[in-house]
Amino acid sequence: MRETYDFLVIGGGPGGAIAARTAASAGYSVLLVEKRPAIGAPVRCAEGIGKEALAEFIRPDERWISAEVNRAELVAPDGVSMMIESEVAGSKVGYILDRKFFDRELVWQAAEAGSDVRVKTRASAPIMEGTVVKGAVLDVCGSKKKVYADLTIAADGVESKFTRWCGMDTTVPVREIMSSAQYLMTDIDIDPVTTVFYFGTKIAPEGYLWIFPKGERTANVGIGISGKKSGPGNRAKDYLDRFVREKFPNGKTIECVAGGVSVCRPLDTTVMDGLMVVGDAARVVDPMTGGGIYNAMFTGRLAVQVGTQALSDGRPTKEALMPYDRQWRESPMGRSIARNWHIKEKFITLSDAKLNAIIHSAKAIDLKDFSTISLIKEIMKRNPLLLADLAGLMASIS
Repeated sequence: MRETYDFLVIGGGPGGAIAARTAASAGYSVLLVEKRPAIGAPVRCAEGIGKEALAEFIRPDERWISAEVNRAELVAPDGVSMMIESEVAGSKVGYILDRKFFDRELVWQAAEAGSDVRVKTRASAPIMEGTVVKGAVLDVCGSKKKVYADLTIAADGVESKFTRWCGMDTTVPVREIMSSAQYLMTDIDIDPVTTVFYFGTKIAPEGYLWIFPKGERTANVGIGISGKKSGPGNRAKDYLDRFVREKFPNGKTIECVAGGVSVCRPLDTTVMDGLMVVGDAARVVDPMTGGGIYNAMFTGRLAVQVGTQALSDGRPTKEALMPYDRQWRESPMGRSIARNWHIKEKFITLSDAKLNAIIHSAKAIDLKDFSTISLIKEIMKRNPLLLADLAGLMASIS
């Protein structure tokens, strides 16, 4: 590990790994640091990603694909379900990854491209010259080391402290933190090619519960609920335990993770002098689903593409880095985040009765191509009782 680099990447998840790989492949010196002792552990997501989204960044490999899913099932509070087949869902179905191996593969690729990698290395403070970020103080196995960089990329996840230490406001309202818990379960009866989503105030208030298959009788079974709904006896884990006792009484839990996912709007600004923020640290998680693997990789790559131009011009200033902020917001990904935040804000106010009506109506719709907008439009045509709710939603996202 040297004292100076072109790029310092903080965080070894998909966003950080893609950023490091992109920069190193372009011939820049890169240091990627990860605070945990191992890349990819612990797993802190449901591990799903669309096939087309994945193919943008890496060729699929059976070593880190646990399952290929062909359809999705949505279950209403009253138990009625609708199935979205792959022919309709398109890129909405895809793979369930094994993040332990997937994340390591991305970091290995970054290392093979020329990036230095250090695990169990925590960025404990930024190095600042006035308002300019010039690198970070790193805690390396108990010792401190200053590493200077022309450009620092913060990819340190939803709990990112580095951006806050640099002076950015990263506050997330409690109501927009999804409190989550997930079990990796085995010896359970599931459909190995179907992802399942459960909705309802008794199942997952202002959130949803999921079953993501990882083999014939193995799956990620998890839940995310609004942070404001979490309390004694009603934490995310409590809701999950009640579901598991009823649905999979003989299942075996072999892994348990818990944490928070931001379902808020992205940061107001994702750049400052010498700093770019990507992935969950930038709050670019899908507010509807909590999914963020693709968004992290997309922003990680884009940050380097813009950042290298700024470095070649000798001006990694906020002004020179702003095209990154603008381009991801104007991209299909950014527009989807903005739209889905409005949809999320409306749907969390719907009663179980209205959620039942929506899924009942949707079940009868023969869509040629699945999209949130087309589905809402068709439901409005078929269910006058939901017209006012959904019309207001359409107005907010149009």
